[in-house]
This record gives sequence, structure tokens and C-alpha cells, in this order.
Amino acid sequence: MRFLIIIPAHNEEEHLGFTLESLAAQTYKDFKVMVVNDGSTDNTSGVIRGYKDKDSRFESITLQKSAHQPGSKVVNAFKRGLEVTQTDGAEIICKFDADIILPENYLETVALAFKENPEYGLVGGLLYIETQTGEWVYEGNSNKSHVRGPMKAYRKECFLEMGGLRETLGWDNIDSVILEHLGWKEVVLPDLHVKLIKVKGKDYTVKQSDYYGRYFYFLGLNRFLAYIASMKEASKSKSVSFFFQIISTYEKCRSAKLELKVSKEEQKVINNRRWAMLKKKWLKI
Repeated sequence: MRFLIIIPAHNEEEHLGFTLESLAAQTYKDFKVMVVNDGSTDNTSGVIRGYKDKDSRFESITLQKSAHQPGSKVVNAFKRGLEVTQTDGAEIICKFDADIILPENYLETVALAFKENPEYGLVGGLLYIETQTGEWVYEGNSNKSHVRGPMKAYRKECFLEMGGLRETLGWDNIDSVILEHLGWKEVVLPDLHVKLIKVKGKDYTVKQSDYYGRYFYFLGLNRFLAYIASMKEASKSKSVSFFFQIISTYEKCRSAKLELKVSKEEQKVINNRRWAMLKKKWLKI
């Protein structure tokens, strides 16, 4: 099974080399890497060139500089990379981040999982971050049955059927809901430990409350579920004001009627999935 790996990269001079080196060292060799240099102002292009010059499996395109925002921009860069390659005969389409380190058997293990399980639509490992003592520990920002955004691997048929990735906040949750609704399975392989070099979100300028408010809106959550989700986030910091800040942003988005990248039917699917999870976790139904 051939892999097409697309890596959006914005000012990743310090991290990208680790990612590309871990790909070059893979035991599984049938892959192509397209690095999308998304308006970088550092030496990201030099890092890319070092791999392109010595390995024909590594390619790149360069996009013009634009504002660096979470969610929509990274998917836009991914789509530009996909347009250039046009899947290039690949059976597995990957969206990887430019600041991860993959174990040597990562692609081999993912390929085997897809080959042996035709119902698998999305496969990935678990993210690990480094502590101050140098120990790598599970990131813990998501449940262990969800493939996180930095390391998505889709079966091509699944990717096409769900309409690709949505250029919006929440894209890496929208995909899992839609593909499972279509009958595909999202599977985490817990033995695959992926090292995340950079903590997500530290380079975003959006306030945390604004981020969550916009995230819940663009995810397509109805008001009830958005408020429940806001309460959950506010409870982590034990801040009532944080709750009101989140819902204020959410309501501003609703009032402005900002464009959603999910259809009415997909919104229904997402809300039903959220409600089912809520009943199972809190109402024990």
C-alpha cells in the first residue's frame, strides 16, 4: 500500500528535520512526502531542500505568506499539497504535522492494519510529550480512541467518501464523526508512540476563550451542547467568567451567521454523536 504524506509547515526550522528524518528511517519504504512550506520566514525551506536533494520521495511546494491561525490554515495548506500531488496513486493519504517524531515501524504497522482490516478508514498512534525531566509521557488531551490531528492516516476510499478535510476549526473531530457515520472505523494503535516536539497552541494569537467559542460554533454544535461543552472547559480552570467568555464568543459567531463547513445533515450527525456521548458519560444511559 502506497502512502502519500502531506506535511503543512510554517516556520518549522527547529522541528521539521526531526519529522523528515523519522520518515526517511521508516522500515516501510513505499511512500511520498509533500511538504507544504506555508509562508515560512525562517530556514524551513533549507531543511526541506536538504531532504529533497538526497531522496526523490521528498517534494515540496511553497505558498505565499498569510496569517497563521489554528484549524483552517493548516487544512488549506494540506489541500494545496493534495491538489499538486492528486493522490499520486496512493492508497493511504496522511496529514502529518511538521513537529512529530515517528517510530521506525510506524508506516509498516499502519499499512498492515489497513491491509488486514478493510473497514478501517482512519488509523494512528498515540501522542507523547517530553517532561522537564526528559521523560516522554502520554499527552492525555484526548481519549485513546481518537486519532489526533498531527498524525492522521486515511484509507483513500474513506477520505474521498467523506469529502476530504474541512477547512475549519474542529476539522480533526468532524472527520471522525463523518467517517464513522459512513460506516468506516477510526482506530488508534496504542503501541505506536509518536513524539510531539512542540506543544500545540502556543503559537496561536487567539485567546483561549475565543478559541473554544469559535471551535464549538464551527464544529456545528447546537446551543445546548455548546453550553455544556463550555461548562466542561470552564470547570477545568474552575472559572465562571471563563464559561461566560466562551459562550459570548459562541453567540457572536451565531449572530454573525459565520459560514460553516459542515452541512445541515452533518451538523445533525455531529450533535447526535455528542448527545450520545453525553448520555453515556454523565447520565449513564
